[in-house]
Amino acid sequence: MNAETELKFRVAPRKLSSILRNGGRLAGDLSERVLVSTYYDTKKNKLRRHGLTLRVRKTGDRYMQTLKVTGAAVTRGEWECELADKRPDLKKAKTTPLEDLADGKLARKLRPVFRTSVHRTAQIRRVRKSQIEVAVDRGQVNARRRSRPIAEVELELKSGHLADLFRLARSIERRAGAELDPSSKAERGFQLVAGHIEGAQHAEPIQLEREFAPRDAFRVIAHSTVRHITANSDPVRNMDSEGVHQMRVGLRRLRAAISLFDDILPHTDTARVKAGLKWLTTELAPAREIDVFVGERIQPIARHDAPRRGARAIRKKFSQQRIAAFRRARDAIDSPRYRHLLIDTVEWIETGRSRASNDQSIGAYAKDVLDRRIRKARKQGKRLNDLDAKQRHKLRIKIKKIRYAVDFFGSLYRDADRKALAHLSNRLKRIQSALGSLNDFVAHRKLAMEAALTAPPANRRAQAFTSGLVVGQEREATHDLMKVATKALHGLHPLGVEPR
Repeated sequence: MNAETELKFRVAPRKLSSILRNGGRLAGDLSERVLVSTYYDTKKNKLRRHGLTLRVRKTGDRYMQTLKVTGAAVTRGEWECELADKRPDLKKAKTTPLEDLADGKLARKLRPVFRTSVHRTAQIRRVRKSQIEVAVDRGQVNARRRSRPIAEVELELKSGHLADLFRLARSIERRAGAELDPSSKAERGFQLVAGHIEGAQHAEPIQLEREFAPRDAFRVIAHSTVRHITANSDPVRNMDSEGVHQMRVGLRRLRAAISLFDDILPHTDTARVKAGLKWLTTELAPAREIDVFVGERIQPIARHDAPRRGARAIRKKFSQQRIAAFRRARDAIDSPRYRHLLIDTVEWIETGRSRASNDQSIGAYAKDVLDRRIRKARKQGKRLNDLDAKQRHKLRIKIKKIRYAVDFFGSLYRDADRKALAHLSNRLKRIQSALGSLNDFVAHRKLAMEAALTAPPANRRAQAFTSGLVVGQEREATHDLMKVATKALHGLHPLGVEPR
């Protein structure tokens, strides 16, 4: 097995040539190759479901088979062997993660899924005492009748220190506006096959191993959340409301992971990263807030209840605000600050050391975290009717973190205990949904009041009446939501089962 340590960046095609011109001392000449790679899997994507990708790459007259683990961190294992022809040879998969799956049936079921064709220009750079290969890839990924361009830069640490890899990454980001993109060509190929090219991307399943230390588990979880965030950068640029929502979910998941593992993470560096994540969350928040308000409140009232004049005025007002909010989100994603944040976050995940030694297994750690947080949330939930809007919002955040923890740690539990996990997750979802709606009401009331108070004189009365309908309808719904949340909180208890 070889371990590769690399960072991938997306770069505007017109700026690719500038990458190889300067920035660091050359330790070798430019090399150019045409790489044609065919990716294999079964009809039901068995390899992908087990976190593996298998490709056969043709370079000149040679065929090379490569197995990789998907969704890995900056450093991951890869297993390569030369082949006689273009067909995969599973007999050469011994001592690899594919060995347990590589029976005769699998070999017969393997089929080509998609192909990438890339022109690669590469050079070795010397950064301080490290040697780093800079590879510029131009090409396409093709699946059936679909295709997608490839324009990216890969930085692979050949020898030396991880800090130098990030040092060069920052230099290239500044010079070419390179944006960190952890998704592999394989992941983009599978998206192309599924037809999910430009739409919002959801979180991937997280697989933790029982022998992980808490710091190792955090690293896996955190990298997964970064992929969730970056996978939705284009949907946010396209002002896709679900893309904005999914990027916000990715940010909340990462912030939740930081909170869950707070006792082992270094304070200073973590605080800096948290500040960056909070900035991005704040930039996206107005778009999501007003999108929900327009979709759930303004449009239904405009169709049924409000005077036509008031409905038209308030719809126009909030449509304009919605566009402005989505442009704000898009500008944040296009900013150097966003690109810096991605690099800073990944470097922190990779290089940050635990603040305190912890010899617990991740299973024991997960149980302690879940039990402690569930008890605290249940205790606070007993006073739900006495909490003000701000306190309810804080309780909702606590519930959301527990729900994310269930998702993060779910793979550690036995199949027989999955029913208890699902039951807990559903209860948490009901609480989160009810408290979330109550929190939305507070934001909606503020928006409605602002609309009534700032309306032009000609529309003021009608617009104020329409705003009043919004506030009135939500006030009626508050009682039922409080009942749902109270009942679900009353039945919230620690799992009662332990991870493997």
